[in-house]
Amino acid sequence: MFKKYSILLLALGLFIPSALVFAKGGFDYITIKGPGITGEINVTNPALTQDFFAFADFSQGEVPAPVNPGQGYQVVRVYVEFTDSKPKDLPFDQLHYYPYTGYVYYDGLVEGSSEYDGKWYAANPAAEAPFRSVLVQRALLAWIPFGVLVVALIGFVIVYNKKPKG
Repeated sequence: MFKKYSILLLALGLFIPSALVFAKGGFDYITIKGPGITGEINVTNPALTQDFFAFADFSQGEVPAPVNPGQGYQVVRVYVEFTDSKPKDLPFDQLHYYPYTGYVYYDGLVEGSSEYDGKWYAANPAAEAPFRSVLVQRALLAWIPFGVLVVALIGFVIVYNKKPKG
């Protein structure tokens, strides 16, 4: 009898974290840290936030750890909960995404654990384009102040050279 209950409890323990994810729906945003990013960036792109399996379909099973996964980005998926009309960010889980080699390392749930934690998975190819788009947009935004400075300097040089000499 005890054996039946322990198997049932084990099955529920494995099922509940996954069921909670599906019950909550999409994430409000993700934060990304990694090469070429100063600090972190927050992303609300639905292609990356609306599906638990946006980066990897964990239910397809783990893959062998790659010898060299390449450049990776830390991704934290976050819910925003309102308490007394004040938003509170609740990090749900963390993973490392390797878009250039097609791998995901799932670090795990922030407060808890699941059967997916600490394992490597094949990346979802559908995540690559929106993820790279976010990186390109961030890079463009980083260059805007420099571009404004260059235009201002060119304008200054033109005005200075047109000034009458004498």
